[in-house]
Amino acid sequence: MDVGFTVLQAATLILALGLAYRPLGDYIARIYTSPKDLAVERGAYRLIGVDPRSEQTWQAYLRGVLLFSIVGVVLVYALQRLQPMLPYALGLPAPSEPLSFNTAVSFVTNTNWQSYSPELTLGYTVQFTALAVQNFVSAAVGIAVAIALVRGFAYKRSGTIGNFWVDLVRGTSRLLLPLAVVTAIVLIAGGVIQNLNGFVETVSGQSIPGGPVASQEAIKLLGTNGGGFFNANSAHPFENPTPWTNLFQVFLMLVIPFAMPRAFGRIVGDDRQGYAILAVMASIFLVSLAVLTWLEASAGGAAPQLAGGAMEGKEVRYGIAGSTLFVSTSTLTSTGAVNSMIDSYTPLGGMLPMINMMLGEVAPGGVGSGLYGMLVLAVIAVFVGGLLIGRTPEYLGKKIGPREIKLASLYILVTPTLVLAGTALSFAIPGIRADVESVSIWNPGVHGLSEVLYAFTSAANNNGSAFAGLTANTPWLNTALGVAMLLGRFVPIVFVLALAGSFAAQNSVPSTAGTLPTHRPQFVGLLAVVSVVITALTYFPVLTLGPLAEGLV
Repeated sequence: MDVGFTVLQAATLILALGLAYRPLGDYIARIYTSPKDLAVERGAYRLIGVDPRSEQTWQAYLRGVLLFSIVGVVLVYALQRLQPMLPYALGLPAPSEPLSFNTAVSFVTNTNWQSYSPELTLGYTVQFTALAVQNFVSAAVGIAVAIALVRGFAYKRSGTIGNFWVDLVRGTSRLLLPLAVVTAIVLIAGGVIQNLNGFVETVSGQSIPGGPVASQEAIKLLGTNGGGFFNANSAHPFENPTPWTNLFQVFLMLVIPFAMPRAFGRIVGDDRQGYAILAVMASIFLVSLAVLTWLEASAGGAAPQLAGGAMEGKEVRYGIAGSTLFVSTSTLTSTGAVNSMIDSYTPLGGMLPMINMMLGEVAPGGVGSGLYGMLVLAVIAVFVGGLLIGRTPEYLGKKIGPREIKLASLYILVTPTLVLAGTALSFAIPGIRADVESVSIWNPGVHGLSEVLYAFTSAANNNGSAFAGLTANTPWLNTALGVAMLLGRFVPIVFVLALAGSFAAQNSVPSTAGTLPTHRPQFVGLLAVVSVVITALTYFPVLTLGPLAEGLV
């Protein structure tokens, strides 16, 4: 491993993110607090019949999120089933009903789990009108929910938390769309392809698919979506041709999630709170990245030592550091894109991306979902800190009572329940187990358990990455993973919006000597420990049956 090049990559990334933190965070805060509407936004409000000046209760906000998402699932499903009748279908047939359901749910929930080879399954019209549209709006939904929770802390004695339709339109038109246009141009300049040529015949007689890759790639990364135009995802040279495009793609995955704490601090009127959240996110990210890189670079055996590390499943042009940086970023956000095959990582190295997702993808997490996940953990940390030192459980002037802690606790329990129940059912029901073991699992034994566990962890956390040794295009996995994605996305959103409504209805309580300071290093450490301990206590038993058992043999 080239240590000098690794250090240069890390320094460049940190510098770029540091330069973007304040201006982008401030801009995001202005987007959601400005009283002015753009002309195109006013047209959108008239089209859907929305008064942009009216705010919604948390229940009405939630109804907007669910209605919009249900319509999205139906439309994406229908477009896939009607694919042979659409232009630019490239002669491809319609995906099966279970696969169409799984894909529709996957893109609407910002998961982008793909149980198929994209370039051989979906034509350009479905890619453009179904998947690319959902890449924009599913990301905008996540940001909107996060902003609604932030308003809960900022508002005083309010029965409302904003207007979902306004937040959705502004997030798309002012943030994601402009950034995606600029990003696509940069990617094209870097060698990412953009065409409508279908399958191109090479001089050797091979048929290689082309397509509008750069435009898809831009929002795939900025919106922490992750679904690739090609089956190899960002390992494919048409998607990610060089080391510098690899680093740029990592930056794209991180830039909005790491700017969200700044927007949080600006909206609540205390930048120090944003820095505290940022510090926790960055600390967990750096530790996870360092451990994964060390595990892959120090792998035992003659072949890894001769290659300078465990290079199986990794692209030479990225090396170990470029591969682990991308995978750590992808699984600590909700992106799920890959530039190397996680199934080929060392056993303990493959466990790290799984743990990244099990943490709840909060370091820094997906666009929006990372911030609201970390704020829910902050509520729990304040409550625990108050119990430990006998101080009043208050966060940003809002009391944390029985209702608030119940909502936060239920939020935490949703994803582990889906992960563990889905994995257990896959092996406990005889007919399903036989199908999973004979068709889906390529590597039997403890590694096979890791593959199934990883799939449900990815689906329930709306990540979308896979171990790559699992055939997921089966009726059971398409359906079970689809349900896990739906519940893993929207049940936590219910609790987040209920929490936002509860906080917004409260008056702000002035800080006293008994208030726990939440901007100091002590609280940063407490929040980081709470984030890790919750994961360790929940998932450690099942990890001992899979990657830990394999890695310690």
